[in-house]
Amino acid sequence: MKLTLLNRYFWKEISFNIMLVLLGLLAMFSFFDLLQELDSLGRGHYGINSMLIYVGLSIPGHIYEVAPVAVLLGIVYTLGAMASSSELIVMRTSGISLQMIAKMLLSIGLVFALITFLIGEIIAPISEKMAQRIRIQATDSVIAQDFQSGLWIKDGSSFVNVTTVMPDTSLVDIHIYDFDAQFRLRHVSHADKGYFEDDHWVLSNVTQTSINTSKAAQHNSVTSKFVKQTEWESLIRPELLNVLLVLPEKMSAWNLYSFIQYLHQNGQRSTRYQVALWSKLVYPLACLVMVILALPFGFLQQRAGGISAKIFAGIFLGVVYQIMNRVFVHLGVLNDWSPLVSAISPTLLFLAAGLGMLYVVERR
Repeated sequence: MKLTLLNRYFWKEISFNIMLVLLGLLAMFSFFDLLQELDSLGRGHYGINSMLIYVGLSIPGHIYEVAPVAVLLGIVYTLGAMASSSELIVMRTSGISLQMIAKMLLSIGLVFALITFLIGEIIAPISEKMAQRIRIQATDSVIAQDFQSGLWIKDGSSFVNVTTVMPDTSLVDIHIYDFDAQFRLRHVSHADKGYFEDDHWVLSNVTQTSINTSKAAQHNSVTSKFVKQTEWESLIRPELLNVLLVLPEKMSAWNLYSFIQYLHQNGQRSTRYQVALWSKLVYPLACLVMVILALPFGFLQQRAGGISAKIFAGIFLGVVYQIMNRVFVHLGVLNDWSPLVSAISPTLLFLAAGLGMLYVVERR
């Protein structure tokens, strides 16, 4: 009964403070987004309403990014306040061990880890894609391409050049170069437009050129024909084109996995996307690590410093964790490290630091 009441008390106080910190962080990031979007205001049809919608749709992505930091700061503040009012001392003298408190806090961290995963996997990718589409359409822009000639994609034995990818993932000005097993050009097709329907692409106003070659040069021939509409079977899928709209780190794990499989089928490098996939799977666990990292602050508060000092330390640790995540991702891609190692290393380092601090607190 005593533990149940204590668990409810922790849930009420910590959840409230985590949500309060989260709202504060979201307000700050949304304000920065508004400032950044002011430069685009007035471009095309991009007005105040479009800008506010864009900023609003970016919020789920920010929730995913700052959730572990909010958990860390919320718990640090709550435990610091409890330590200042001697509540933690009363709990310890009443027979509540540090391990019991840790279990109760970890249950809270687990719930926030699940929420973070669901937001990052379901809500944030969809909202981010919608935000980018609204912004692109309102500013009369198109999706950014890799080269001046457009987007180049390897599709089995073919190379595809798309001049423009529209926000609805329809294609404009498409060139398809088909090669045989000896890498000899066999067919060249050009289509004005293409859209995806019933598991295939539908191309319109298509000019198909066939190149027939033989060892005897006099037998070489080139034939062309025009068709108003034709179907095109391809490994390319609209969801794979989402990588042009959404950064790999903001894509869902399933879309990342699909894109990695596509790259493997075409013999292309996929390290960045593998690191992003593992980061997507590991990142929610940071909420649990932040619980371990925050727990010692409540007991250190009894001996030195004030709540403000502990909050500052929590902010510092949160910033360092975010920086380390980014650094390890880039180092992993540049040095071809194992994607799992690149993604999980910062989390493991902070877990080790938290466990070390807990050991020191328990020994005192």
